[in-house]
Amino acid sequence: MGTFSLKEKYFKFILYILVIILINIAGVTLFFRLDLTRGRLYSLSPASIDVVETLSEPLSIKVFFSKDLPAPHNNTERYLRDLLEEYASKGDKYFNYTFYNVSAEEGTLTQKADENRDMAKSYGIQPVQIRIMENDEIKFKNAYMGIVIIHGDLIEKIEAVTSTQGLEYQLTTAIQKMNKKVSVLSRLDEKVSVSMYLSSSLNTIAPLIGLDELPELGKAVTETIGRLNEKSLGVLDLKKFDISDKAELEAVGKKHELMALSWPALPDKNIAGGSGAAGIVISYKGETATIPLIKAVNLPVIGTTYQMADPAVLEGDINSVVEKLIHINKDLGVLSGHGALSLMPDQLAMMQGRPSESLQAFNTLVSSRYSIKPVDLKTGAVPDGLNCLIIARPTEKFSDYELFQIDQALMKGTNLAFISDSFNEANAGGMGMPPAQLPIDTGLEKLINHYGINIKKAYVLDRQCYKHQAPKEMGGGEQSIYFAPMLKESSINTKPDFMKNIKGLITMQISPLELVEENIDKEKIMVTKILSSSEESWLMEDMINLNPMFIHPPEAKDAMKSYDLAYLLSGTFTSYFKGKPIPEKELEEKDINDEKDGEKAKETAKKPEGILEGTKASYGFLETSRPVKLFVLPSSQMLQDNMLDPEGQSTNAMFILNTIDHLNGEDDIAVVRSKQQMLNPVVRTTPFDRGVIKVANIIGLPILVILFGLGVLVKRRARKKKIANRFNI
Repeated sequence: MGTFSLKEKYFKFILYILVIILINIAGVTLFFRLDLTRGRLYSLSPASIDVVETLSEPLSIKVFFSKDLPAPHNNTERYLRDLLEEYASKGDKYFNYTFYNVSAEEGTLTQKADENRDMAKSYGIQPVQIRIMENDEIKFKNAYMGIVIIHGDLIEKIEAVTSTQGLEYQLTTAIQKMNKKVSVLSRLDEKVSVSMYLSSSLNTIAPLIGLDELPELGKAVTETIGRLNEKSLGVLDLKKFDISDKAELEAVGKKHELMALSWPALPDKNIAGGSGAAGIVISYKGETATIPLIKAVNLPVIGTTYQMADPAVLEGDINSVVEKLIHINKDLGVLSGHGALSLMPDQLAMMQGRPSESLQAFNTLVSSRYSIKPVDLKTGAVPDGLNCLIIARPTEKFSDYELFQIDQALMKGTNLAFISDSFNEANAGGMGMPPAQLPIDTGLEKLINHYGINIKKAYVLDRQCYKHQAPKEMGGGEQSIYFAPMLKESSINTKPDFMKNIKGLITMQISPLELVEENIDKEKIMVTKILSSSEESWLMEDMINLNPMFIHPPEAKDAMKSYDLAYLLSGTFTSYFKGKPIPEKELEEKDINDEKDGEKAKETAKKPEGILEGTKASYGFLETSRPVKLFVLPSSQMLQDNMLDPEGQSTNAMFILNTIDHLNGEDDIAVVRSKQQMLNPVVRTTPFDRGVIKVANIIGLPILVILFGLGVLVKRRARKKKIANRFNI
């Protein structure tokens, strides 16, 4: 081989250096990372990418994070920097972020750090106390770990980023909350059509049906749309239709489920027979929604009355429907009254030392994403434009008219989440007696049964359940709470996107579900089983006693089996009231306080006369629903404060929040939330399997090493022999 001269060596060395520099320069522009983690923990989710790519105005993020923090907080800062860099690469010119130095230092940087701390405090970011280990001592230190997000005039903040868990979800939802409406409205490729059907022929009969202000309604609606257009970048396209032809009204009524009125001639009042309609049809990309401007209500004794939409309320209803059609609606309905669980704690129960059954933690978690609207059916109806209505453990009877309101809300496209209990705890009959468990019958059960699900009056007990340490006075040791089944991955359907990474749940006092096959049209409704118990489950029926000391599993294995615990039905449903008369609305309690007042009301109530007797309302009742979802979970404990953590990090909290997101069409956000769920329970194995694995690890691995060594030895000897034969050694 030849030798290189000194000059050639230097030339080669310099060439290598240049190649390395060029590779590094190319790496700056051709940088990429490969995320091999399960669930792609260090890559942005599609929802996060979509949020920053749709920014239409500059968004700034100010990070106030102390330097040189010990583990694990230093890892949190590093992860935050990488995450914001990912956002910036997708957000282009509209996304920028800055880390501000807030650590006290020597020299000229001290003044700048002081100014940054003052800036942080002006945004409401205060230092938090963290625990550190220093010189074998545990000490406490104040540290800044806050984020401020600024978008136009809106400011959102995350006061303390103490963990990487759920950080992407917090950032994405905060940015989405600030940006979504403006961004979506500015990117609409077509206008939202608002068609007002208001027949002028109705003005002639308006005084006779108690609607004296009807002639002014068209002007009020026009003004309302004008105000909404000013707030919505002019995306609403208003069209007015004055239809009085009966055949044309029937066609429009059938197409848009728009209520039409028809009346006979009244010669004595010089009024000819005719027809008319009053309603608003809002359409966008093939989806439509109808808001009635006149409603027909049946009242006892009085008969059919007509109510005109309140222009003051109409603006909110139209805005909700428009936001629903363009998929930015954030309203979430929660049923109030009828003994349903309250969003706030029961102060009286707390004062009396009783546990407060409330949805306070649920309220806190959900309010960060949605605007919760209480729905009281005794004083109003289910608002138009709701994506979802949650019915959480009602205990009082619903009237047929209230059931009709819920049924029609489902028909209009409002998704329902029915989270109920089969029994209600009542006071014990005497000292030492356990609380009585009384079956709940609100009337909603027959509605749910009609849609295809039957809730059995029983509790599911399971060997695979939550266990706690029994007190010493009760013998101590581990005690199984059989009425609190622990669901593992095999009992959870993780195929739907919103259920991914939900690998373990704790339920409580949950009832079994059965499909009513004859009520489910398989061509129109898709049935998805979400949860089920283990194969070691049995039922507690009739005599309900939840004292763990008196609950024992059945001895026979064939007495146990798996039970369905939660279902999601999606598709087109048929109304429970199809083929039945529309229920009458009860007179309010203020109108009839007792029997005497009731008789007086009947005497003073005027029977309809003249045109009212012959007036007919058509197409105001919906017999078939739009595509809609029905979620049934027979355990209200899953929503209560003792089952949900306020931070929303447990799988129970993620399951509930992801389900609500799914019912509101936010599956992508549900995926982001559960992305960093770290619960990965060990797969249950039999004693034989465990023995095989143990033997393989103790004996099998050393044997494999020995065999590998023997193989290497044989190969070396064969090579040595081959060389010897080749050179005749």
